[in-house]
Amino acid sequence: MRAARFVVDPLDPRAPSREVWAQLTPSERQTVLDSLPSELPRALPPEGDPHRLPKSRALEALGEFYRRLRRRVYLSAELPVYYPDEPMFAPDLIAVVDVGMHERRSWVTDHEGKGLDFVLEINVSGNRKKDFEDNVTRYAKLQIPEYFAFDVSRGRLAGWRLEPGKDRTYEPIVPQGGRWSSQILDLELSLEGGGLRFFHGNAPLLDARELIVRLSAMVDEALHRAEEEARRAEEEARRAEEEARRAEGEARRAEEEARRAERLAARLRQLGVDPDDVR
Repeated sequence: MRAARFVVDPLDPRAPSREVWAQLTPSERQTVLDSLPSELPRALPPEGDPHRLPKSRALEALGEFYRRLRRRVYLSAELPVYYPDEPMFAPDLIAVVDVGMHERRSWVTDHEGKGLDFVLEINVSGNRKKDFEDNVTRYAKLQIPEYFAFDVSRGRLAGWRLEPGKDRTYEPIVPQGGRWSSQILDLELSLEGGGLRFFHGNAPLLDARELIVRLSAMVDEALHRAEEEARRAEEEARRAEEEARRAEGEARRAEEEARRAERLAARLRQLGVDPDDVR
C-alpha cells in the first residue's frame, strides 16, 4: 500500500506503521494527525469521583511540583495515545520528560519523536486484570519505561519498570519503607489514608486543594499577626497619648506653682520682706 493513501479507520483508529510514516510527506502526515480521533470511545461507564479525584489531584500535585522546579515534564490525563500501528489507548495519567509543554489533542509517538515515559492507571471497579496484568505486558512491549497501577477500592499500588537488557519485559518495583520509587519522575509514590501520595524526599507533594488550605492558613496567620501588631501599635499609641497628657498636666501644675511663687514673692516685696529671707 502506498503511504499517501493511508486512511484512518474510525472503528479502529491507529497511527501508521513506522515504515509508512517515514514515507509520508509533511502535509500527508498532518492529514493523518488531523484524522486521528481525539475523543475516547466510552465503552465503559465513568467511575465517578473515586476515579476522578485521585487522577486530578495527582495531575495538580505533579504539575505544580515541576512548575516550581522549572523542569519540562509534560503531563496529561486520558489523552489519546497512538503508537505505530497499535490500537489507540488513553491512560489515566501520563508523563513525558524533556518535550514541548504545549497543549495536545493526542500523542502520536512518531510525530512527537518519542513514546511515553510514565503511565499511571487508576482502577475503582473496572477490569483489574487489564490494569494489573494485561497492561503490564502491553506497556512493556511498547517500551514505556515505568508503569504504575492504583486500585482505589482495595488500597493497592503496584509498579513496574523496564530494566537494562530486558527492553520488553517489566520487573516489579519493590517498595522500600512503604514507598515505590519512580526513576522517571524522580519521586516516590505511597499510599496514605487510602489515597495516592507523591513524595520528594520526605516532603509530600500537595495538590491544588491542599495548597489552597495551606495558603489560607498562611493568610489567616499573617492577618492574625497583622491584627496583633495593629493592636499593639494602638496600645502603644494610647500609652503615649496618656503619657503626653500626664506630662502636659505636670507642666500645667509646674506653671501654676511658678505663678503662685511669683505672686507670693511680689506680695512679700510689697510688705518690705525680701523673698530670699523667707526661703
